[in-house]
Amino acid sequence: MFTGIIEAVGRIKKIESVGGDMRLHVDPGNLDMSDVQAGDSIAVNGVCLTAIEFDEKHFAADVSNETIKLTSLKDLAVGSEVNLEKALLPTTRLGGHLVSGHVDGLGEVLSVKEEARSIQLTIRAPKELKRYIAMKGSICIDGTSLTVNKITDTDFEINIVPHTQQQTIIKHYKPGARVNLEVDLIARYLERLLLNQDENTANGITLEALAKAGFVN
Repeated sequence: MFTGIIEAVGRIKKIESVGGDMRLHVDPGNLDMSDVQAGDSIAVNGVCLTAIEFDEKHFAADVSNETIKLTSLKDLAVGSEVNLEKALLPTTRLGGHLVSGHVDGLGEVLSVKEEARSIQLTIRAPKELKRYIAMKGSICIDGTSLTVNKITDTDFEINIVPHTQQQTIIKHYKPGARVNLEVDLIARYLERLLLNQDENTANGITLEALAKAGFVN
C-alpha cells in the first residue's frame, strides 16, 4: 500500500528484455534506499513493482507483460523521469489517500493550462472508470494522490499546486500524454457491496437498508 505522496523523482537508467518481459533499472534520485530490502515494493509512476536488486544509486524491478499492456510503463525510455514512492509503514503519515499501486486504466491529458500559480489539467478517463470518479474525491495519477475539481461526461479536471509540480513529473505533462490512473479503493469496494448478491446477502446493500441504518434521509 502507498499514500500517493511522491517521495522522489527518479530516472530510467536501462530497460532490458528478460525472458519475454521487461526489467527496469532506475536511478532513485533522492529516494532513501537505506531501508530497502529485496522484495520490497516501490511504486513507479503509480505501478507497484518489486525491487529485485538495489543499492544506494540504483534499483531494478521486473515488469510483467500484463503490466506493460495495462500501464504507461511501456512508454518509458532511457532517461525518462518517474515518480517514486516506497510502500507505507504503520507509522507513515497518510497525507494522500490509500493507494494500492494497481493501475485501473490509462488516461489521456487533454489540456494543460496555467491558473495563477497552479496548473489545471483536463484528463480523459476510460469510460469504464468514470463511475468511480467523484467531485472532490481522490484519484491517483502516475502515483500522485490528487483531488478531482470538476467532472464532465468525457473528462475530469484537477489543479496542481506549485509544490506538487516541483516534486513530481506532472510538470512535464503535455496534451496527448498517457497517464496511469487508479481510482479510490473505497469506490471500488462500495460498488462491490452494492452489487453483491450471494446466498448470504441476496439483495446486496439497498437504499432501503441504508435508510434503516441512518445513512439516507
